[in-house]
Amino acid sequence: MTDTTDFGFREVPRDQKATLVRQVFESVAPRYDLMNDLMSLGIHRIWKRIFIAAIGASKRETLLDLAGGTGDIAFGALARGAGRAILTDVNPAMLEVARRRALDRGIVGGIDFAVVDAERIPLPDRSVEKVSIAFGLRNCTDKDAVLREARRVLRPGGRFHCLEFSKVELAPLAPVYDAWSFRVLPEIGARVAKDRESYEYLAESIRRFPDQEMLAGMMRGAGLERVAYRNLSGGIVAIHTGWRL
Repeated sequence: MTDTTDFGFREVPRDQKATLVRQVFESVAPRYDLMNDLMSLGIHRIWKRIFIAAIGASKRETLLDLAGGTGDIAFGALARGAGRAILTDVNPAMLEVARRRALDRGIVGGIDFAVVDAERIPLPDRSVEKVSIAFGLRNCTDKDAVLREARRVLRPGGRFHCLEFSKVELAPLAPVYDAWSFRVLPEIGARVAKDRESYEYLAESIRRFPDQEMLAGMMRGAGLERVAYRNLSGGIVAIHTGWRL
């Protein structure tokens, strides 16, 4: 294992990435939901609805949501019938926003909040039926460790679900997407959030993330089975799934 890792297009010491990522999300947390709307023109809401439907957690199942941010996936899963959600994030500032949003929505039961590093999940083996991570895996330093941990905490027959930016597969869309990512997004960040650098990192981190087939291979390497993926919006994002059998 090398002593450096990617932080956007930069190489940084591995032990510094988590701190740098935390600083990014502490900066964007107060306007994170607004910025998601601006960055994706609101399409992230559709992607998340599709993702939540794919998770399909039932009343008898617990969903562990890793890198859960401000709560969209956990709240959506509960609304669709999940018995319990454990909303986790490594960043306390993001979780605090999620707590306030839960209270605003009248969500007082069936959910737990915890500061958790997805590379070291403090749950017993085989303890949950579903694990999800949406737009968070690319920010983790050791992605293979996250996948191994997700499998470890799943019960046999449980399923892992990942929603993440991926490789655009529609050639005409690629130059438009690049222009939006590297020109428009940083400008939006500068004007709305007063933070150009964080949004430059977010765009760069997408390009450094494994493509669809590579991530599927990493999931198999972590011991997940029946791995599959589904492209959305021409591959701008993809939903990956894998089972613990």
